[in-house]
Amino acid sequence: MELLSDDQLLRYARNILLTQVDVDGQQRLLNSHVAVIGAGGLGSPVLQYLAAAGIGMITIVDDDVVEESNLQRQVIHNLSQLGKSKVASAAEFIKQLNSDVTVNGQSVRLDATNVSALLASVDIVVVGTDNFSSRYVVNDYCASHKIPLITGAAIGTSGQLTSFNFKQASSPCFQCVYPQSDDESLTCATAGVLGPVVGTVGSLMAMEVIKIILGIGKPLFSRLMIWDAMAMEWQTFNYQASRQCPSCSKRKL
Repeated sequence: MELLSDDQLLRYARNILLTQVDVDGQQRLLNSHVAVIGAGGLGSPVLQYLAAAGIGMITIVDDDVVEESNLQRQVIHNLSQLGKSKVASAAEFIKQLNSDVTVNGQSVRLDATNVSALLASVDIVVVGTDNFSSRYVVNDYCASHKIPLITGAAIGTSGQLTSFNFKQASSPCFQCVYPQSDDESLTCATAGVLGPVVGTVGSLMAMEVIKIILGIGKPLFSRLMIWDAMAMEWQTFNYQASRQCPSCSKRKL
């Protein structure tokens, strides 16, 4: 087993002090590879906290560039990055935050033609993009390759997140919860969103990743958590695999 350096013992001291993490758990984080699809409002806090926690390799997939309207909520980007790809901007942020992290930046839109190449070696996938077609492609790939998946969404003053344990053959999938449709009209760009909403949901998505990597706590497998920021209320709903789900039918549940 690799030994943490003195610098790493100091950097991750507050992680290591936790009995749920300790030195072995920190090494597990450093040896992990997480893919984050979307480097925007949700991806920003996900990337911040995963990099700070010492995830050893992060693949970032996003085909967008930094615009001034992003800066109200996409906190890893800044004015000096306007016009730059979000992947390059995110990589620069992570480099300044934690040199332990290797970034594999991919300035492309994930689709069925490139998903295998983009996600071939990852341990966990996190999806925070507004593009639902990409979410369905990621869902199918993760389900067929038994890769855990965390997905979140936020709009207006509410957010939601859930996780999928595809290492279990009977696990429900993203399409069980969000049946595929052609309606992708409701986005942050059209309906608006408050920055702390995506910040909160994205932080919880990062927490799900850490819990799953370390095998601690109770991840949101088969549970959908919904947050109403105005009422400051959380609700959690259980769900099961759908017999009508076209994605699950491929796995012959």
